Amino acid sequence: MRKSRLSYSAAILFLAIASLSSLSAMGQAKLGVYTQQYNNARTGTNTVEKFLTLKNVTSSQFGKLFSFTVDGQVYAQPLWVASVTIPGQGVHNVAYVATELDSVYAFDANTGVQLWHDNFTNPAGGITAVPCGTDGNTQISCGVYPYYGITGTPAIDPVSGTMYLVSRTYNTATKTGVQSLHALDITTGAEKFGGPIIVTGSVAGTGAGSRNGIITFDPLADVQRPGLLLENNPNTGVETVYIGWAGAAHGWMMGYNATTLAQTALLNTTPDGLRGGVWQSGNGIAADSSGYIYASTGDGPFDADTGGLDYADSLLKLDGNLNIVDYFTPMDQACRYTNDFDVSSSGPMILPTQTGTYPDEVLESGKGGAPCDASGFAPIYLINTQNMGKYNATADNDIQEINGAATGYWSSAALWTVGAQSAVYYAGFASKGVGDTLKMYTLKNGLLSTTPSSQTSNIFTIGTSPSTSGNGATNGIVWATMRQEGLGVQPGQYPAILYAYSATNVGTMLYNSTQNAARDSGGCANKFQIPVVVNGKVYVATQNEIDVYGLLGTPPAAPWVTLSVPCYTFLKQTVGTTTTTSVSITNSGSATLNLGTISLTGLNLSDYAIQSNTCGTTLAPAAQCAVTIAFTPAATGPRLGQLLINDNAAGSPHNVMFTGKGN
Repeated sequence: MRKSRLSYSAAILFLAIASLSSLSAMGQAKLGVYTQQYNNARTGTNTVEKFLTLKNVTSSQFGKLFSFTVDGQVYAQPLWVASVTIPGQGVHNVAYVATELDSVYAFDANTGVQLWHDNFTNPAGGITAVPCGTDGNTQISCGVYPYYGITGTPAIDPVSGTMYLVSRTYNTATKTGVQSLHALDITTGAEKFGGPIIVTGSVAGTGAGSRNGIITFDPLADVQRPGLLLENNPNTGVETVYIGWAGAAHGWMMGYNATTLAQTALLNTTPDGLRGGVWQSGNGIAADSSGYIYASTGDGPFDADTGGLDYADSLLKLDGNLNIVDYFTPMDQACRYTNDFDVSSSGPMILPTQTGTYPDEVLESGKGGAPCDASGFAPIYLINTQNMGKYNATADNDIQEINGAATGYWSSAALWTVGAQSAVYYAGFASKGVGDTLKMYTLKNGLLSTTPSSQTSNIFTIGTSPSTSGNGATNGIVWATMRQEGLGVQPGQYPAILYAYSATNVGTMLYNSTQNAARDSGGCANKFQIPVVVNGKVYVATQNEIDVYGLLGTPPAAPWVTLSVPCYTFLKQTVGTTTTTSVSITNSGSATLNLGTISLTGLNLSDYAIQSNTCGTTLAPAAQCAVTIAFTPAATGPRLGQLLINDNAAGSPHNVMFTGKGN
């Protein structure tokens, strides 16, 4: 039977670890969101939000302000830096966005104006982002469809003004891949420190893919997914970029010197086995205040308890040189491996110092339920970072386990804290393929409530990774986005829905973006996205744009563009045949919409054509027009196009993303 300790079913809580200023390795040069989930502890908490409150986050006062168009899906979390001097363009608050087509954008965070744009492909030269399935293992490589480019959230050093990220490119002629570590100047997008450098690595091992006792990093099969960690290496005193991979063969972690880009550390999680990937549903590799690093691993063999080197289905604690110094592995690891119940479908969260018996704790979850968990529910593990418990075949040596979602989490938690009381928020799957409510668990004296203290009235189709905001101990708000389609729907075409709840009781919904859909409907939802709340605005990344929400004020009369669909997926069709779809453009505003050029762009531009266009040069308020798009695939495989609509409304150019497939 699992070990479990009762916690206090606590009163309501909260607040304030210093979220935006708690990056354990960085000096705080200026306000910003420099890393995934705001800080290296991965708490998802912004405690310096002074503008958005429990009273003004309502559909009458809060809504979509504008959006900015990007060239492809955004899986990486947007980042944000205040008061950046852009050469020749002045000082701006800047939002940084990376896409799966290997682009990086810098946008003015208050207007959406593009400041600079990098792209690391050359389609004319046969260099693209990596197409789904090119490693021969579609289950792994098609987790992101149809292209894998930049997936893991970059990390920014605000002191040196450098953004670190990993791109993934494919040579269509040689059918080979390259992964590269970039260090970009956040003011220009220019490469720094001699970058980019090609990611390589090898370790001794007899596991899958080994040759002559050596396992070699595979840039096609090994997928960079968790957010990057920028942390001072306590072993050397050198700032280091830590990166994790999951793939068809093995899990990898690597460290690189942040100023020379030299590789300084290397770990394979299953050198004598296979799999064990570090993916965490995109959540970042975590670090505590002492510089120790935490990462979870996926399915694979485990033999570390008998002197082996394989650490699948485990939560690892590592030093700055990526040596494993401690770990936690559930007692049912073998069952998890058999049933694909890996721990790394969720990422670790380092909790602030607790007042109970165990001051230093880390929270972890993952997949689970029957037949591995006798309770029928996936556990949420509370683990002592000073003694993580390792592996015990009869009882988990952790602090506490509570019953979480029935089949677990493809998502991570967020935290809200005040004094000695806190809460964590999780949303997973209530049963196989069926989503669940967002649940709030109180945390007091280092123990979780064994049942939720509150939960939302709405269900999140695939769960969600929330974030929290407030000002000190006041105005705590929990934010979450919902994808309306299942994890396996590729790529999905329904709008992302933004939700806001009271952090003291998530049963109290403050706002959602369907309450005024004509104004607030967003781009088509992606998996694993986290709302970024900073400086009075909420940034929601989607497949085709970044939607920006905030306080509406009393705007002057203005046009507003509402599109019938944010994305459209054509059914598979034979190469050379043609199908069509129509996109409606409505002026939902209170002033005339002036229409400029309506055109097509995209990776496979020649496969798409505007068949008809009823739009003139203007649309009166409430008026509508339509554009009919014809799709004729020229080759097999996924084919991408994008409709661009230039106009005088906020967020121009507006866009609709198209995905088709030649058969």
